[in-house]
Amino acid sequence: MPLATLEEARSFLERQLTGPVAGQPWVQHVEHDPAIDRWYVRFGCDGRDAATIYFDLRQRSLYHELYFMPAPDAGADGTANASLWEWLLRRNRSLFATHFALGTDGDVYLVGRTPLEDLDETTLDHVIGALYEATETWFQAAVTIGFRSRSAG
Repeated sequence: MPLATLEEARSFLERQLTGPVAGQPWVQHVEHDPAIDRWYVRFGCDGRDAATIYFDLRQRSLYHELYFMPAPDAGADGTANASLWEWLLRRNRSLFATHFALGTDGDVYLVGRTPLEDLDETTLDHVIGALYEATETWFQAAVTIGFRSRSAG
């Protein structure tokens, strides 16, 4: 059943994120900041200490963002960046409901948005699963590509 109002979407997220999602063994913490209508879902990872999904409730959609990695080391000729950008773009093809994007500072994020009328338990689970899987599967390789030693050239 589509969520008809912003308040219904807010109530849905509160129930799902603090209930079934928070109960998952890999989830470390769930928090809500009502001042900006943002939820934080922090989960443990094998390749890094943790990652946090930011869910921002907007008038017609739920936006999500996960800080994936810092801006890569460009090196003198910028080839590390080019290799990483190509590698990330190729991974975008297989992602569900999310994609790699660059922040204004060059940091790498996983981002996406879901229209509120499409938001339900299954879709939310798929979004969280896609972010978790991408982080678990690709973080170490992305860091290796983005920060390989300049002398290894």
